[in-house]
Amino acid sequence: MHQLYPFVFSFLLVQTAIASSQLQPGFYSQTCPEAELIVRQVMRRAMIREPRSAASVMRLQFHDCFVNGCDASLLLDDTPYMDGEKQALSNINSLRSFEVIDEVKEAVESACPGAVSCADILIMAARDAVVLGGGPNWEVKLGRKDSLTASLEDSNRIMPSPRANASYLIELFNSYNLSITDLVALSGSHSIGKGRCFSIVFRLYNQSGTGHPDLNMDPVYREMLDRLCPLGGDGNVTGALDATPRLFDNQYFKDLVNERGFLNSDQTLYSGNDQTRKVVQHFSRNQEDFFSAFVEGMVKLGDLQSGQAGEIRKNCREVNKPTPGHFVI
Repeated sequence: MHQLYPFVFSFLLVQTAIASSQLQPGFYSQTCPEAELIVRQVMRRAMIREPRSAASVMRLQFHDCFVNGCDASLLLDDTPYMDGEKQALSNINSLRSFEVIDEVKEAVESACPGAVSCADILIMAARDAVVLGGGPNWEVKLGRKDSLTASLEDSNRIMPSPRANASYLIELFNSYNLSITDLVALSGSHSIGKGRCFSIVFRLYNQSGTGHPDLNMDPVYREMLDRLCPLGGDGNVTGALDATPRLFDNQYFKDLVNERGFLNSDQTLYSGNDQTRKVVQHFSRNQEDFFSAFVEGMVKLGDLQSGQAGEIRKNCREVNKPTPGHFVI
């Protein structure tokens, strides 16, 4: 089980209140007025090539913002002096589509050199992944800086495991001033995409060390997963997170109600807690309310900031090389 560090989160929340007030829609209206259009065009091309890019890019925002705020620290490659977040337990062999962000950054740099941060590109690209997948549109607040470092340790400590239960997730989200409704709505990002057998094999064969499958699983669905993910099989085989993995809709919540959630951390929202169950049930019946709550949650998530010094990276995978007169703010 991951351990929470309230003093770290309290510091983050204080910094969030300061930094989020500096974010604003249309931040690049003068310095790069075509930025949002360019991001959406590249995302559209990427999703045509590989539909899974939508879910993958959206996940990048979650995994970046939860670890010391939305600062593109997740995008930094390891160096001889720094172990980055890509190798964290929740990220390694799991996160994808870093090359899509590289493609977006290259296109934006061609139009507006040195103007748009990688952190903001992640926020815009995640929004566009939702929109292009059939989900809601919203106005993003921009003006973030890119971090100067990353932390494998912080990512391992903070990011939840696929085994996480509802009570743990409620506590984690509350540490970021995110409500139970935010938790359930943002979990709805699993409306699109796939998960690995590695993440669920314990549910199928040894839930909570019992030597038996999770009882909160539809028998027909479990049989299907048994065939997909046999004991001792390839843990990198993937299965759909809901019945409509390319469409951003409320099918995810309908599946949870029918005990057909792929991940334990998803199914527990219906089967493991009365408070989250009520929200799941509501969203399963009302897609419009889910969309509205998801947008609100994404905006709150995007407001998470560390308040630390940063820069606008030329390459999202590495910090800028020092030059005469170079400084960060």
